[in-house]
Amino acid sequence: MTTDCNPLQLEFQGLTRRTVVASFDGGTVSSDGGVLLLAEVDRRMRLLELFAACFKDHRNPDLVEHSIEELVRQRVFGLALGYEDLNDHDELRTDPLLASVVGKSDPTGSDRRQEQDRGKPLAGKSTLNRLEWGAVKQDRYRKISLDTEAVDRFFVDVFLAAYPKAPAEIVLDLDATDDPLHGEQEGRFFHGYYGGYCYLPLYIFCGSHLLCSWLREANVDASFGAVAELERIVAQIRQRWPEVGIIVRGDSGFAREELMSWCESHSVDFVFGLARNARLQRALGGELAQARTLFGESGKAARVFKDFVYRTKKSWSQQRRVVGKAEHLSKGANPRFIVTSLPSDTWSAQVLYEKLYCARGEMENRIKEQQLYLFADRTSTHHLSSNQMRLWFSSVAYVLLNELRRLGLTGTDLAQARCDTVRTKLLKIGAQVKVTVRRVWVHLASSYPYATLFAQVLGQLRTSRPALA
Repeated sequence: MTTDCNPLQLEFQGLTRRTVVASFDGGTVSSDGGVLLLAEVDRRMRLLELFAACFKDHRNPDLVEHSIEELVRQRVFGLALGYEDLNDHDELRTDPLLASVVGKSDPTGSDRRQEQDRGKPLAGKSTLNRLEWGAVKQDRYRKISLDTEAVDRFFVDVFLAAYPKAPAEIVLDLDATDDPLHGEQEGRFFHGYYGGYCYLPLYIFCGSHLLCSWLREANVDASFGAVAELERIVAQIRQRWPEVGIIVRGDSGFAREELMSWCESHSVDFVFGLARNARLQRALGGELAQARTLFGESGKAARVFKDFVYRTKKSWSQQRRVVGKAEHLSKGANPRFIVTSLPSDTWSAQVLYEKLYCARGEMENRIKEQQLYLFADRTSTHHLSSNQMRLWFSSVAYVLLNELRRLGLTGTDLAQARCDTVRTKLLKIGAQVKVTVRRVWVHLASSYPYATLFAQVLGQLRTSRPALA
């Protein structure tokens, strides 16, 4: 039997004498019933309201049908639900459930001014595109502006609000990654390490909390701008928590004199990877021989650590503590080094390397989560500034899902789940939507296998402490 590819009716092979016929005529049925949980997080935290406050609307209010806050909600909810392109919103704009959580008073769209827009309560791709472009590139046709300093403060404010009281110590992770480019975008450069044209965004995390996502050109050092970003973040943190201990952590790309000197002069500790060289390997020679002997005796990977003081011949202004890891594997020697300001009496060499430094790998998982599942790499507009706007939207979507994990998934099987797993199991739920005068009725799929978990998450969200003022 051949498949009927009529767009109005799709016929499939049945397992019995009955064939299966499908068509896209279910009416007001949403595939995103779980967006109600995202809306609950947003309501408790006021995340998107505060992010929208970073924008300024210079449009004629008499002609505006979609407020800045509504546009921001639509774009961020869309990314969190897996809709990466603005084109997707030309169909999503008819979804009454999405319109309800965005904040539309009439989720059916029957009150739209123009007849061609009736039944479409949400904004289309062109309006959302003007939000992205108008926020960063001003001319007579673009009526929306963006306070980028307010955006920077927003991410740190969300992080600070997650703590009911000041922690004794926090670790700020820095990392740079590649954002591959496949067009002629402004600011594109070839990066030898990554082997292609790309941007080189800088990320700063504290645990799972995103504090900075800055889109940079790729013709700079990995640490470029890190001091300025840390300066504003640390100042904002210490304004709220003046006594908190701060450790900055990063790979060898951040072991730079400017950054280490700044940390030392601002009572911030650091632990950075240190690129190996002949001098460092000579200093670790005895330990490498010892590790080789241990490997020969046991046949298993062997590690020996050495704590010593080191200074480069030209680039460093002073001596600093270096920890060397002399490791021998089946493939041979594998020496590694870190440089730190942390004292040896409280951080032994092995604990410092294995427990503190190696834990930075978790940050790389958070970056991959944002790039792979929240589309941080969809930087396909021409201008660097509008691509930065896209990165910020992706970052806010990450923050929203991370707050769902923190507030709603604690103690559940999904407490440590990736964003895509949370999306699949909690957000992608078939729902029939009925709009009446007083209510929006959402009938979730009766066969949904995680109904008990869904109710538990909602209960935890409703008892969580509203954090942002």
